[in-house]
Amino acid sequence: MLAERNDGVVINADSAQVYRDLRVVTARPSTDDEARVPHRLFGHVDAADIGYNAARWAGEARAVVADVHDAGKLPILVGGTGLYLRTLIDGIAPVPPIDHAIRAAVRALPVGEAHAALTALDPMAAERLHPNDTTRVHRALEVIRSTGVPIAAWRERGEGGIGDAIRLIATVLLPPRAWLEERIRRRAAAIVASGRDEIAGLLARNLPSDAPIVRAIGVPELTRLVRGEADEATTRDALALATRRYAKRQYTWFGRQPPSHWTRTEQTDETKLLELFGIMLRETPVDAQG
Repeated sequence: MLAERNDGVVINADSAQVYRDLRVVTARPSTDDEARVPHRLFGHVDAADIGYNAARWAGEARAVVADVHDAGKLPILVGGTGLYLRTLIDGIAPVPPIDHAIRAAVRALPVGEAHAALTALDPMAAERLHPNDTTRVHRALEVIRSTGVPIAAWRERGEGGIGDAIRLIATVLLPPRAWLEERIRRRAAAIVASGRDEIAGLLARNLPSDAPIVRAIGVPELTRLVRGEADEATTRDALALATRRYAKRQYTWFGRQPPSHWTRTEQTDETKLLELFGIMLRETPVDAQG
């Protein structure tokens, strides 16, 4: 609705919703929603593309934002992947190529051992990351082992960000936990009811175990259901739990990491949110919006 009222283009910033194979499981916008206003960077990556990452997304997003501005429209970035947004706004950390032997050794470690090793070498990164966040813990550990420089220091040298070239109107939605919990339960039930065929199709492709899509919330849980290793009730509970844990990490990250001047709101009423966005847009010149 915000895009409809402001001649906007909705641009995806969610790392799971880039994959075309999983519309239901990743809760991508419906085809009806996509028909209402232009949507970009949703479902444009094949599941077998194991090299897709924040840097590639940021490069694509920079180009899309520029195209939208050139067309005189409003780019509206939506999604909850903080790393993607940070890479686009602040730039890509110029980390040198990681030594292959170090990378292999780090990624062979259970996440608990990797987090303990990270605590010894880069305590600030270890404190910032959730102990079970396998991808980010491994990345931080391989960077400090390979370069001798903490990953945060590399990020401070970010290159190619658009933050200095646009006027960013940023709003972080931090709804009440009870409200979110109810939505998580309903979403888990809907995915279990309608997402089985997507997972069956994904399994039929025999993707490598390190493909990013394999780790997306919902994929491990529904995989067990499709294989007959769990029933629907167990799958709903497991999916809701995984989503709840992710939401907790999102609350922490978006509550602390973005700049303090970003607007934060617990508002969930759509009409009131649109009023808030409208006020923010009116206070910013059209040619400076991002």
